[in-house]
Amino acid sequence: MLKVVLVSDHVIRPFNERARDLRIQNMPLWLIQRDALAPYITREIELTADETLPSTRGPCIIYRDNLYFDPEYIAAFVHEAVRRGTACQAAFTIDNPTFREHALPLSRSYTHTGDFYLADLWYYPEGPAAEAEPLVVDTLTTEIGYYRIPAYMATQGGELVFQVPLRGLLAIDSWVHIFIADVVYGVFSRGARFEHRIAREPFLKLGILFSGMMEGRQVLETGRLVQIGRGCQIDPTAVIHGPTTIGDNVTIGAGVVIENSIIGNDVNISQGCQVMLSVIGDGSFLPFRAALFMTTLMENSMVAQNTCLQMCVIGRNTFIGAGTTFTDFNLIPKPLRALDGEERLSPSGRSVLGGCVGHNCRLGSGLVIMPARTIESDVVLIGSNERRIIETDIRFRDSDHHRLSVGRLHTRQYPPPGADKTESW
Repeated sequence: MLKVVLVSDHVIRPFNERARDLRIQNMPLWLIQRDALAPYITREIELTADETLPSTRGPCIIYRDNLYFDPEYIAAFVHEAVRRGTACQAAFTIDNPTFREHALPLSRSYTHTGDFYLADLWYYPEGPAAEAEPLVVDTLTTEIGYYRIPAYMATQGGELVFQVPLRGLLAIDSWVHIFIADVVYGVFSRGARFEHRIAREPFLKLGILFSGMMEGRQVLETGRLVQIGRGCQIDPTAVIHGPTTIGDNVTIGAGVVIENSIIGNDVNISQGCQVMLSVIGDGSFLPFRAALFMTTLMENSMVAQNTCLQMCVIGRNTFIGAGTTFTDFNLIPKPLRALDGEERLSPSGRSVLGGCVGHNCRLGSGLVIMPARTIESDVVLIGSNERRIIETDIRFRDSDHHRLSVGRLHTRQYPPPGADKTESW
């Protein structure tokens, strides 16, 4: 089957990078797309915005390169499209709670037609055609609570919940969608699939119990749920609960707690750190007593000691100074807004949400970042009496290194399209 990739030129702020080049679940998005479609594809081509679809015969799949989809969704989509034998386009209805609450807010990629929201994913049995019928795939949504809150933290008290899909498709139009893809469609979805398998396969449950007895560990700590790569050094006092994936050459210090997370290669997690429902990219470093909760840390970044990040997204090659605090909810229960796909502040649909830091940033110690704020790639922020609380989005022009005599030592690596990477001093 032919695969046609439609190249999107939209960049995601504050990273100033296209979605396909950003990491989702510690993999470049383009690689996730390739792996999910690999069982069905024999050849592929890429098309830019000014190129037309090829005239070809035979089945083909066409998709926009800012889409995240998992193998489970693709398998269901292809199976149903082939069964119908007609041209199909992926679609959602507003009744789908996963789409309504997690995918639609802040998006720009869905086309609203009648009762359907159409995504940029097509199947054609005999080459591209003028019309395609909507194909709604059941996402097998499961409602999962992640903690209870008092009434003053939101307009309604009770339990905060995610609508977790067992089959996921999501357009990455905003940095919030990276958080959704990593947490809701990532670690939460993986855990829900595992629980679903255990409920359906009694021999799997017995196998896990047997592994716990043989290894002398609790069920969540067994090798069936915690996958550890080669060359790792893990202190025996560390507590690691699955499902968790740990890459190669990882060092985990004494007293570390890890729960349902993805840890990349060459990661160093020092004494007393806590990593829960998070994704840590290759080559990252967490000194002692750093804590991540539902947070993405892209490759080669560092979060210094006594810093807690909740529901945040941090870009690659970025440093977060000691004691910096990312707040995550408004003291007065005003709905949180975040940058959408059109770079406007729009309702995020989230009662609790941290901040986002781009690539190649340097944040000093003791800063306080207000909820849902963004810091653009290549920014340097130095904690001082004048700059201690970050109340607005920070652009590159606001970076502190512009007013320093040694600021030229910090080079710009990720300018937005059309901007010059070089700077005049």
